[in-house]
Amino acid sequence: MTPLLPALQSPTGPAASREAVRFGDLSLTYGELAAASTALAARMADAGRVAVWAAPTPETVIAVVAALRAGVPAVPLNPRTGERELAHILADSEPTAVLAGPDDALPPALEKLRRVTVDARAPEHTEGDAPAEEAPESPALIVYTSGTTGPPKGAVLPRRAIAASLDALEDAWGWTGDDVLVHALPLFHVHGLILGVLGPLRRGGSLRHLGKFSTEGVARELGSGGTMLFGVPTMYHRLAEVLDAPAGGAERDALAGALAGARLLVSGSAALPVHDHERIAAATGRRVIERYGMTETLMNTGIRADGVPRPGTVGPPLAGVELRLVEEDGTVLEGTEAIGEIQVRGPNLFTGYLNRPDATAAAHTADGWFRTGDVGTVDGDGYVRIVGRKATDLIKSGGYKIGAGEIENVLLGHPGVREAAVTGEEDPDLGERVVAWVVASDPDSPPLAEELADHVAAQLAPHKRPRTVHFLDALPRNDLGKIMKRSLHVR
Repeated sequence: MTPLLPALQSPTGPAASREAVRFGDLSLTYGELAAASTALAARMADAGRVAVWAAPTPETVIAVVAALRAGVPAVPLNPRTGERELAHILADSEPTAVLAGPDDALPPALEKLRRVTVDARAPEHTEGDAPAEEAPESPALIVYTSGTTGPPKGAVLPRRAIAASLDALEDAWGWTGDDVLVHALPLFHVHGLILGVLGPLRRGGSLRHLGKFSTEGVARELGSGGTMLFGVPTMYHRLAEVLDAPAGGAERDALAGALAGARLLVSGSAALPVHDHERIAAATGRRVIERYGMTETLMNTGIRADGVPRPGTVGPPLAGVELRLVEEDGTVLEGTEAIGEIQVRGPNLFTGYLNRPDATAAAHTADGWFRTGDVGTVDGDGYVRIVGRKATDLIKSGGYKIGAGEIENVLLGHPGVREAAVTGEEDPDLGERVVAWVVASDPDSPPLAEELADHVAAQLAPHKRPRTVHFLDALPRNDLGKIMKRSLHVR
């Protein structure tokens, strides 16, 4: 049976001394990570399930790798989770132990669990054989959703889904063991943990985690051997701001050179505004590419490294993934003008929601397609454009279907707008009216609401103009930088 992380099975010779992960001044070679994870795996062989306090540290990497090698499902915990949500996750997943670093301060909710301390500076070692590889359908991780429509649900991700997604990205991005990935993503979610940690380890490459995102850190690591950068739109927005600064200077030049030298710049977890795409491309000559996935499906689509970058799209379906658009009544849509819910099918899908057969059944069609809840279009070349979430980003106004994302991109192209979000609100005449939530570039002199509405109408269509504009100091965002539109309401 093919190992999930083949480079860690029995690294010897040059492979053993190759750097696997680096966090600040602490790095682990493949030999060190293999030895430490093998020793820890032996201690948790009969654990049932384990929780991992997923701080951005090498201890989290050792803990997750050890759980995977032991065949014990791991539940990554967000260190910023509130007491109520954490209590729900623990009651639902029932871990028998929590794996944490020696300096991690754990909340009271975790005190009843056996604490297993993982220390990357003084790791355990063992001379024993590597654990036997688990079956492809065995659960590897239980990752909890964001809980925007109720208590978080635990998506059970089998080893098969992780391997399928990472191998599809190897095909799309030409990802090899020579790649050095740079990122600062949290390690409790799919993007930072599966793509950002397990991705390099499956390929036999290297990860350099910044700990905390900074433009200086990106420039330093990409300028000293990094080949790939993974980030979310807020991170790329900050990069674009530095690149676009009128003063310029050494910081701007160093960042532009580092980004220009990278093999691949990848954005995900939310749509990257076209305005930021263009600013980065103008300063570096390098296009950011996007991909599309979610907790339950891992990766669905992606711009290929040898493909044509198209800002505003997330590329065609990855190898092995089937994708279709569906109308509300279940009709499968065809044609490049069609807008419908995205449904996917393939080896990248999760097994189901832990303890929730009802939710698992509701999330799938009778013929096995997963209902993503995202709305999109597909062009003639198979490139997918995400309109947004069915519940929050598809606005039905005056008989038209309007995607919030395209209006947001136009607003962000206005010089007076720093951030923007668009929602729909009930309207007795239109059904829903378009509402814009704007953070002004200059809070002391924001643009007029009518000016912004005319700006949208001139570039898109009159029926897409915002009927109401609210100015905010900042937009509400979650840990991955996604705008929490359900928090936007008139007070």
